[in-house]
Amino acid sequence: MMAARRRVILDCDPGHDDAIAILLAAASPAIELEGITVVAGNQTLPKTALNARRVCTVAGIVDVPIVPGADRPLVRDQVVAAEIHGASGLDGPDWPEPTVGLDPRHAADFIVERATAGDGRPLTVVAVGPLTNVALALERQPDIAASIERISIMGGAIGLGNWSPSAEFNIYADPEAAAAVIGSGIPITLVPLEVTHRALATPEVLARISALGSPVAEMSVALMRFFTDTYRREFGFEAPAVHDPCAVAAVIDASMVPTRRMNVAVETTSGLNLGRTVCDVHARTGRAPNVDVGVDLQVGPFWDLVVAALAGYGTLPPAGA
Repeated sequence: MMAARRRVILDCDPGHDDAIAILLAAASPAIELEGITVVAGNQTLPKTALNARRVCTVAGIVDVPIVPGADRPLVRDQVVAAEIHGASGLDGPDWPEPTVGLDPRHAADFIVERATAGDGRPLTVVAVGPLTNVALALERQPDIAASIERISIMGGAIGLGNWSPSAEFNIYADPEAAAAVIGSGIPITLVPLEVTHRALATPEVLARISALGSPVAEMSVALMRFFTDTYRREFGFEAPAVHDPCAVAAVIDASMVPTRRMNVAVETTSGLNLGRTVCDVHARTGRAPNVDVGVDLQVGPFWDLVVAALAGYGTLPPAGA
């Protein structure tokens, strides 16, 4: 008997890799995607919300609500990653006018609503942007923690950061939100840079996607080609790291991202280390383990999963046809 599909909300800030995460989550037979909630992060909220609409329009994802939420961090000034994702937050493709609209609710209220709804199956949240929406939902209704089976977070690093020497962007952008979510008691899978830096969109991967010959494949390749240029310029990578779908893959098949249980704390006070995820790899602090931290990625199966998901959109006509 096939296992029940997992109820999922994808909380994101599109973002090139967020776009691939949306496509993977919406196509997976293991996931019942109940909503795409959007937060300010890679760009401002109006831009990230527009970008979610753009991706869903091209892919024909018309039955999943897109719900905008927080337009700024809980307590800090907003930062965006224009140098990585461009002025629009999703530079690269020539985007058609989106035909998919926005849901009028606030993302935090939507998360609360879906956590307390359903058919007895708990909710899973996949969070691949700053954690502001999730933290606000828990602040508004703490009881939903009992109804959330797991939060799969793309964020943080065991070692080096990518936004500062010690912090990854999603955590740095709202460290107080990250600390609240990680301290909530909800089971957490953290998919850090050490994992996602293995998910490289190499020329071979792009050739596999391009061979699909669909509008979604063309969009995905255009996104990854822009991402290739920025990753080469900013980090010296020859191929871009496609971070966010790794957190979706960990929900679809946990064996894709092997984990190690350890204590994780988020630094919210030190200017030099602000946003660092302090991972107690060797259990030196005496603090109880509280997070399942990804330590590896099954690279071949991961890309097989992503390419198969993108192939599922191959029969869709171009948007507006």
